[in-house]
Amino acid sequence: MAVYKIFPTQDTTLYSSYPYMNTGMDAICEVSNLIDISGTPGVSRYLTQFDNEEIQDIILNKINGDSYQIYLRNFIATAQGIATDTSIEIYPIAQPWNNGTGHYLDSPQSDDGASWYFSNLSGSGQWIISGSYNGYSITGSYNSNYVGSGGGNWFSNNSGSLYVSVGYVIPGYIASPSAFSGSTDITFGLRDVKDIELDVTSIVDLWNNATLPNYGFICKLENQFEFISNLNNQPILKYYSVDTNTIYPPQLEFRWRDYSSIALSSSLIINTPDLKLSLSENPEAFYPDSVNRFYVNVSPLYPARVYQTSSLFTNLNYLPTSSYYAVKDLATNEFVINFDEQYTQISANTKGNYFDIYMSGLEPERYYKILIKTSIDGSTLIFDDDYYFKVIN
Repeated sequence: MAVYKIFPTQDTTLYSSYPYMNTGMDAICEVSNLIDISGTPGVSRYLTQFDNEEIQDIILNKINGDSYQIYLRNFIATAQGIATDTSIEIYPIAQPWNNGTGHYLDSPQSDDGASWYFSNLSGSGQWIISGSYNGYSITGSYNSNYVGSGGGNWFSNNSGSLYVSVGYVIPGYIASPSAFSGSTDITFGLRDVKDIELDVTSIVDLWNNATLPNYGFICKLENQFEFISNLNNQPILKYYSVDTNTIYPPQLEFRWRDYSSIALSSSLIINTPDLKLSLSENPEAFYPDSVNRFYVNVSPLYPARVYQTSSLFTNLNYLPTSSYYAVKDLATNEFVINFDEQYTQISANTKGNYFDIYMSGLEPERYYKILIKTSIDGSTLIFDDDYYFKVIN
């Protein structure tokens, strides 16, 4: 499989209205500007971090020199007050921080982790809003009308903002921003998908080669939407956190092309849409550290009559090269890995068609099903024949 997911080691939301409050154990991460009854904006931003050793292991030992792309994915729980040109910005954080154990509006308020004013427990590690590292500037925010310095910080370069920006991913469209040398702004309609799927390869590469330290990402509203008292413009975007009890925690998704094939005679390739397809090497239960190679067995439903002494159904047949796999969560029927012409193409060797899946990129104690898509004689066929498996603890 050329799609590998890892999940955050920590995440939390910072609230300007509660500058000492930690929310590190909340099931939700929030980015918003909510006006209170006095007309004062209340801004929230969230932080999320992924393990650097895990990132390096994937790039060095799993991708192993192949070209790759890395996407930050966050899944929307609630969206309100969205203007048609609302956008958010993703930056690399410039300071270590602590997850903490708080929840939103705990009573008494929890302050043992990152908050609007502090990167650590309350009174420790105030957010730095100036400085430099390896030629990159450290910056933050300051608004004397509402709050003091705080709200996290981030790296920037000398030519402009060191960030990637996204309005939201339009269905079927993936953002490809020019991080660190500019930005890509994606506007979206009121009814567009609000999930984040953003290419952050340039940021992760800077972490991987130790140009910048990996303190994770900060997600915030674009400047024009923060600290404004416009009652008609109060975007509230709530995303599932790593502590969610759902299948939607934030993900860092690595994609690379692992397609491989042998030279195949045209006589071995199925050329009729009337075919039978099955999976082998599927014990149906896997531990999270497993890597399984699934083989796709294919044969024509109505083979041509020929004279031979063995069954036609023992012949080794192959799907066309334009064949792909996908994985769905069985309970929600949502794609965990979608069909992708570059990253989920089905390979071929002397034993038949195959593809690999890393089970550690899937949520444990859930059932999944595999779908196969192929194009034959102008028809696109999708096989969904109860190819199930479970990842177990």
